[in-house]
Amino acid sequence: MKFNNLGLTPSLLKAINEKGYTEPSPIQEKAIPLILKRKDVLASAQTGTGKTAGFTLPLLQILSKQSKSNHRKIRALILTPTRELAAQIHENVLEYSSYIELRSTVVFGGVNQNPQVSKIRSGIDILIATPGRLLDLENQRLLSLSNIEILVLDEADRMLDMGFQRDINKIMHLLPKQRQNLLFSATFSKEIKTLAKGILNDPVLVETSPENITVEAIIQYVYKVDKNKKSDLIIKLIKEGNWKQVLVFTRTKHRANNLCKKMIKANISAAAIHGNKSQGARTNALAGFKNGSVEILVATDIAARGLDIPLLPHVINFELPNVPEDYVHRIGRTGRAGAKGEAISLVCIDEKEYLKDIEKLVRLKIPLKIKKGFEPNPNAIPEPPKQKNRNSFNKKQRKSNPSRNRNRNKR
Repeated sequence: MKFNNLGLTPSLLKAINEKGYTEPSPIQEKAIPLILKRKDVLASAQTGTGKTAGFTLPLLQILSKQSKSNHRKIRALILTPTRELAAQIHENVLEYSSYIELRSTVVFGGVNQNPQVSKIRSGIDILIATPGRLLDLENQRLLSLSNIEILVLDEADRMLDMGFQRDINKIMHLLPKQRQNLLFSATFSKEIKTLAKGILNDPVLVETSPENITVEAIIQYVYKVDKNKKSDLIIKLIKEGNWKQVLVFTRTKHRANNLCKKMIKANISAAAIHGNKSQGARTNALAGFKNGSVEILVATDIAARGLDIPLLPHVINFELPNVPEDYVHRIGRTGRAGAKGEAISLVCIDEKEYLKDIEKLVRLKIPLKIKKGFEPNPNAIPEPPKQKNRNSFNKKQRKSNPSRNRNRNKR
């Protein structure tokens, strides 16, 4: 199957060809024809399988074929959970619409809204947005969603994880009832199916891989390590392997900052990215990582979804996530588009239960390694695991700390 067999226009095919793509991925092959037929779609695919192009290409074609007035109104809305993903989707929209007369912009929190508002007022066809900033601008009557023809919810499961259910409901009430709806998610969880019932109209289900199964191209293994020697071990592994592009995950912002400082002290070029960083710092860190000026990107789970880092060879879990599904999303940053990747987890005695849960989820016994001099302390007493039910945790957080929830919603 080639892209030119999917019914796409020459203008789009030219843009696709310039990006070096000739054959669509399975999700693109299945989703694009359905979207072009104006079907509502509920699509699930693993990270790194081309979901963004799967909805961007047909969306551009549909909008380009319809008549446009001199005063442009927002006709397509793409909702995404994080600033980074929103900016990345906008980059893709710009690239694929190079030869089409459509205008687009992106809005998210953490930055001055004035340039965003100015772009909207100049007239746009496509808006990419995070829920918090979108509602903020709408409440100020700085934009209207009354002319939306196509709605895309990208990384819908992540939006629910981050507590955006209420915001999504508010946004749905601002949209016209007659519209095409596209919901893309990494999994078909019960929560996603419930959300889909309230938004999609007789949707076609598209699934290209079993739920929660990790990509076969990723080599996974675990280093059993003493809790207090993790920083030294990761620095040793990076230096010995001469690794130049590594995405490292921690569970907390504080740990990300501390690890980043230790790496810089060890003459390793590193930067941290997490929710407490300004948008400018996050953008610069990611740009440096992509262009090679930053070798190691230390991140919390805010970076686990949607970051498009081509041919990323290594992902390291400095700490295992306490929600096993997040392991799949983290390591999905490598092994993308058919490339090989390596996922390494540093596991201390406190994380033994987390590892069991992850292996149960991915249906794999992950091989164990031990580095001499970094062995776990045989006399160490493990701390009890801090398991979280993600949905109940979000509800509890929103009730007990509403101000924190408001800040989260402005992402």
